[in-house]
Amino acid sequence: MTSASDTVVTGVGLALPGARDAADLLRTTREPAEPVDPGTLLGRRGLRYKDRATQLALCAARDVLRSSGLLPADGEGGLTVPGDTVGVAVSSNLGNLDTVCEVASAIGTETTSHISPMALPNASSNVIASSVAMQHGLRGPNLMFCNGPTSGLDAVYWAATLVAAGRCDRAVVIGVETANPVVEGLLGEAAERLLDGAVALVIEGEAAARARGVRPLAALGAYTRRESVRAAVERVLPEGRPAPGIWLTSQEKPPAPGTPGFPDAPRHDPTGAFGRADGALGVLQCAAAVARFGSHPTGTALITTGEDTDDAVAGLLLHPAREEHP
Repeated sequence: MTSASDTVVTGVGLALPGARDAADLLRTTREPAEPVDPGTLLGRRGLRYKDRATQLALCAARDVLRSSGLLPADGEGGLTVPGDTVGVAVSSNLGNLDTVCEVASAIGTETTSHISPMALPNASSNVIASSVAMQHGLRGPNLMFCNGPTSGLDAVYWAATLVAAGRCDRAVVIGVETANPVVEGLLGEAAERLLDGAVALVIEGEAAARARGVRPLAALGAYTRRESVRAAVERVLPEGRPAPGIWLTSQEKPPAPGTPGFPDAPRHDPTGAFGRADGALGVLQCAAAVARFGSHPTGTALITTGEDTDDAVAGLLLHPAREEHP
């Protein structure tokens, strides 16, 4: 079990259909909403050659930088901290899959001369993380995760590890996925059952946040990757520890409350309201946990991603910022 101590969440940013603020992440059912329009949020300039996953990530990044005080709320001026103190960690399993398929198809049926030099960089998965960094001058470590069901929580953990190791003072963590015919075909899911959006967090050293005069929203606790949900839960929530205030899980059939070996806590799955989230799931769950702390300032949030049938299950414990935690 690993724990990046003294790291906190200082901002939440959203680019999700129908979500005005983090409290909307606590909804349990999907509501009719228009898709996020990055051109309306950011302006059209500079978006022409960027794929949708990158555009959505840029929307969430700007929102979280403003909410955490790293950009002025009025949009005037640049970063309020040196750019080399801010890292980026992005998680997306399928964000640019449509671009990859389009490029491969074009090469297969035509030649490489038919590939636009402006579009080709979008075939690299890390184009999302690098675009966010270049847009805002974030010169700290830059990581891209395409790591299956655990990817979102992995990104949160490694961002916290970078901060704890002194590689940067804070990191922008983004989870993003898109809904398009290519993803629909691969997953066998209709577009309305898929996430088409992005969510972001700022993970920051507690001392750095205090030095900026920023109040943390949550504190990170133990993290693990294990072979099953039960093993992950037992690792981050050992026997004898109080039950969490909420368990965020996307299991298709989570164990009923009171099942031995699992916490007796209310469950919440934000994918019911926003669609299957894949690589964005862990970041989405963390943002939902932060939202719950706003109305339930006691008790921890247990977060798990993955099923027993997956190659791994990740678990993370989040604490309300005001709560003392080991």
